[in-house]
Amino acid sequence: MEFKHFSPSDILKPYIKHYYVFESDSAIEFEDTVFPSGDMEVIFNLGEGTWESAVDNKFHKTPQIELWGQITKPLAIRSKGRHTMLGIKFFTHSAAYFFNDEIALFNDQVSDLEDIVGGTAKTLHARLLETKDEYKRIALVETFLLKRLISNEKRAFRIDKVANILTSIKKNPAENNLGYIASSHGITSRYLHKLIYQHTGLSPTSFNKINRFQFSLKLVAKNEQPLTSIAYDCGYFDQSHFIRDFKSFTGVTPSAYLENTSPVNLLLAQ
Repeated sequence: MEFKHFSPSDILKPYIKHYYVFESDSAIEFEDTVFPSGDMEVIFNLGEGTWESAVDNKFHKTPQIELWGQITKPLAIRSKGRHTMLGIKFFTHSAAYFFNDEIALFNDQVSDLEDIVGGTAKTLHARLLETKDEYKRIALVETFLLKRLISNEKRAFRIDKVANILTSIKKNPAENNLGYIASSHGITSRYLHKLIYQHTGLSPTSFNKINRFQFSLKLVAKNEQPLTSIAYDCGYFDQSHFIRDFKSFTGVTPSAYLENTSPVNLLLAQ
């Protein structure tokens, strides 16, 4: 397996966390679990392999152009064959700049991007298949994203507001500070919840929990601290609260996760 990360152009840096290329020469089938990351992704499958994701405990083949909504609980996936994938990782709020639908509609599922944005996605996928150079492929993706960004510019003001609110929440993550944050942005607490959910797919509380979980996941993967220290460093009340939250997002305890560290989730955590 090989992972490569690429930075977006300056004009897209406020919207795209990074691009990545994943290549696998092995055709060995394997199963894995994707954990909540707080971010949405688009993935172009450019190899001969296939992916499947679990829906109601049954695996279903994912589309060639995948839109990953917000994952709020562990999602089982299965790999078959050799892969070449080009991914776009958005910031928590920024996928909303590129899609017309309410973002929460995509939660906990892998959708076909063509169904959402139309034939332009299929045309882009075909051009990516014809182009072998990684940087030229990313240039094609950026052209596509810029056109989507321009077509949705009327919605930018509200999404910018969401970005500012999320920054405020990160600085003051406690639930009892949300009223103050709403007031400082000139809105009610109820409208703050609605605005964030519509444009990120997450409630403010879920946003906090996933951010805290992702931080703890990095510390657990390093395996340099006892779980008690990790719990307190991540703002949990105690170790049992930390373990309970960790298991709700991964399906396993921190100790069990260390015994079976997932290469897919190591990628997603970057």
